[in-house]
Amino acid sequence: MFKNLREDINSVFERDPAARNVLEIIFCYPGLHALWIYRVAHWFWTNELFFLGRLTSHIGRFLTGVEIHPGAKIGRKFFIDHGMGVVIGETAEIGDNVTLYHGVTLGGVTWDKVKRHPTLEDNVVIGSGAKILGPFTVGKGAKIGSNSVVVKAVPENATVVGIPGRMVMEQKKEEGKADLEHGQLPDPEAKAISCLFDQIRELERKYDTLAKEHEELKKRVETVS
Repeated sequence: MFKNLREDINSVFERDPAARNVLEIIFCYPGLHALWIYRVAHWFWTNELFFLGRLTSHIGRFLTGVEIHPGAKIGRKFFIDHGMGVVIGETAEIGDNVTLYHGVTLGGVTWDKVKRHPTLEDNVVIGSGAKILGPFTVGKGAKIGSNSVVVKAVPENATVVGIPGRMVMEQKKEEGKADLEHGQLPDPEAKAISCLFDQIRELERKYDTLAKEHEELKKRVETVS
């Protein structure tokens, strides 16, 4: 247990430059509190003490603003940055070294009692406000941009942005790197608009050329007549 606690604290140091010391992390990080409360709730749940599991989870939601169903499965070195508004559904599965920013939802799209929440493999990073909806897999090392809505599987080491989420790049595997450089993610809508402007400028150039040729031809006809 103490090994896991040390590992959780070290994960905060690795992924949050604002963390100054162990005491600050223990008392001032709601994402860490939510994880520890989840582990207690999950123990109750796996031992078929379902009411105690849900009650513990509910208390954790009240204290931290993070809602993790006790039935979810979460691996090692899980880190929730800021925490507020994070929702993790009952059948969600999360691998090792995964990072979620605030406002992330791992939700379902059916009322049937089946696997209905996503699976995040190791080293996945989910940007703030992103919604991952459905029983599919987000591959190892994948990154989801802020406010994206993802409704289908994501390949390993891919970066997905937009609504609905679209893969905009696929990069080589980077061991131990859990950053999500929001400012460096491409914007597919902006790129499409930029292409439209390029086409408009090209059409304007062609129009000007044709207009000049028309004027010259008109002058020649007038001279001959």
